[in-house]
Amino acid sequence: MKDRKQHVIKMAHQLFIDKGFQATSIQDILDYSGIAKGTFYNYFSSKNELLIALFTTLYKQMEKERNELLIGQDPSDIEIFIKQMELQLEMNRSNNLTALFEEVYVSNDEELKQFIKIGSFKSLRWLFERFVAIFGEDKKPYLLDCASMFMGILSHMLKNYSIAVKSPRAIHLVVRYSVNRIAKIIEEVSHSGEQLLKPELLDAWSPNGKKNNQAFQQALHRIILSLKKPFTQNIGSKKQLELLDFIYEELINRQEPRLSLIESVLDTLKKDPQLKNTTGMQKLEKFINEYVKNEK
Repeated sequence: MKDRKQHVIKMAHQLFIDKGFQATSIQDILDYSGIAKGTFYNYFSSKNELLIALFTTLYKQMEKERNELLIGQDPSDIEIFIKQMELQLEMNRSNNLTALFEEVYVSNDEELKQFIKIGSFKSLRWLFERFVAIFGEDKKPYLLDCASMFMGILSHMLKNYSIAVKSPRAIHLVVRYSVNRIAKIIEEVSHSGEQLLKPELLDAWSPNGKKNNQAFQQALHRIILSLKKPFTQNIGSKKQLELLDFIYEELINRQEPRLSLIESVLDTLKKDPQLKNTTGMQKLEKFINEYVKNEK
């Protein structure tokens, strides 16, 4: 079922590239992917939900590859950051994401616009945290300002340079140029002591506050990974793996996690003989209980 759902997302993505999101109908998706209407609605409640699933799938892949560039490397190495940004922009280009984002921006669809807004905040938080690793804790008070400026510099320079020069190396050249500029700006603002945006605003801007920060995500990832280990080599354990993935996806990627479904899945997992009364299961239950408590 998961593979077939991904097939529908892939086919819809191609249609969105060829025709645009607004011009693509659900019937177009049914015809192109070769599925029945009932099957579509079994996977997605609407075309909007399919687009969100597409964005989420692509972001997870980009995040995975971006994180892999850091494995065994020094987080403060600015060259690694440049490679991460090149990877991110190249994935945006190859998947035509800029055009899809622009369609959402000009639409009157509040659900999609809110999703993109949350994604922008996540990108800003990631930039801020990478800047702290690269430029140091002593410059932290100024790095939210600088992360915001970097996003603007990079976006406008890439657009203008691509139009003016049309170079196949545009992404590489613009990323390095923009990183060099922001490095100088960081030195300047930290020396002057000027600040507009306090880093604490990141928690206020996140829809779930501190629960959407990196520490929260990493803690949940560690718990889920430890619970998956007994099942990874067992072909018959696909259900347990899917249930654990469901909890992670709901808490990390869904704008409003469905708490009743999460608790129901948790109850199912607690009855599994290999998970029952394990330390990992106790940690997950405690983690979810604290999450639910904070949400009420």
